[in-house]
Amino acid sequence: MPRVRLEPPASEDPRDVLRALRAAVLGAGPAISLGGAGLAGEVPAGTAAVVTTSGSTGVPKSVVIGRNALISSAYATAARIGEGAWLLAVPATYVAGVQVIVRALLADREPAVVSGPFRPEPFAAAALGMASHADGQRVPSYTSLVPAQLQRLLDAAEHDTTVAQALRSFEAILIGGQALAPAVRRRAEERGARIVRTYGSSETSGGCVYDGVPLDGVDMRVADGEVLLSGPMLAEGYLGDPARTASVFPIDGAGTRWYRTGDGGEIVDGVLHVTGRLDNVIVSGGVNVSLDRVEAAVRGMPGLTSAVVVPIPDADWGQGSAVVVPGLAAAEEETVLASVREVVAEAVGAPARPARVVAVEELPTLSSGKPDRAALRAMLARTPRA
Repeated sequence: MPRVRLEPPASEDPRDVLRALRAAVLGAGPAISLGGAGLAGEVPAGTAAVVTTSGSTGVPKSVVIGRNALISSAYATAARIGEGAWLLAVPATYVAGVQVIVRALLADREPAVVSGPFRPEPFAAAALGMASHADGQRVPSYTSLVPAQLQRLLDAAEHDTTVAQALRSFEAILIGGQALAPAVRRRAEERGARIVRTYGSSETSGGCVYDGVPLDGVDMRVADGEVLLSGPMLAEGYLGDPARTASVFPIDGAGTRWYRTGDGGEIVDGVLHVTGRLDNVIVSGGVNVSLDRVEAAVRGMPGLTSAVVVPIPDADWGQGSAVVVPGLAAAEEETVLASVREVVAEAVGAPARPARVVAVEELPTLSSGKPDRAALRAMLARTPRA
């Protein structure tokens, strides 16, 4: 099988990633390795990028993504939400950032870039600086964010009219990477922001289901409670791991290749509803409890939209859970716990009630902006309940 070189960009600076992706997607290569600590060598011809992530659980994976998969995904996005100018505000080394760049390249536009730690003020300045016209018509602008970034922007918009104006300026703001709390979405829409919730991963070249509806060319089904996806934007597999590739990307009797997401869900009237990770389940008193469902219930409570639920050992029930809340005063933990247990019992069931509420100044996060759940579990292990 023909091979091509795999090389990292000159640096993880978005502009260096942009130059490398332009060559990998629109030119003759080489393929680009992202997040792989200098990963290099050879990969199958047609590869555009190998994206290595550790995810929120700390298990690394190097996903081989073909040029045609990235292009198919970008064109499908344009068909759904439109074409225009893009603002890169997520890490360029993650698949969401890669797709912002690819969409911009295919639209023959340079993406605007917000570099460094995410802050609302530079984001707003970059967003409002994108305003342009072509043939007398305003050029639509788009961006992609994770929920934590959106929440920071909404908080800033309460007292900063420039940030509020920036939120309204986008034709669409794609939100992915983790579940979006309904309360946060309502706040955004009240501010005039046009939010599109995306579902996907590196294995699908980014989001491929928008607001529960698959993009053109994408098929989805649920088998044994697990969400499966297929389409031209599927990755080739995992670098150097054929067994894992065969397991995660099975081919059915009709010759269709699928991606097993590891997520539970259901499809109702053609709309996908994801219930959470199948492996994010604890057994409490002999009852299976989805921590994703617990977290969704907690995040629906006022003031807890950023809360994260993580598993902890429980001497009586085997396993339990703790709710970690940024910005909460330690003196409020017990009061909030009582309310949380009541809400979770009603929404999920009594065995799902969390055992602890833990106040922290801020959540540890990965470079993608997602909560670092492995770090939270380690923190709780060091600070057992008194």
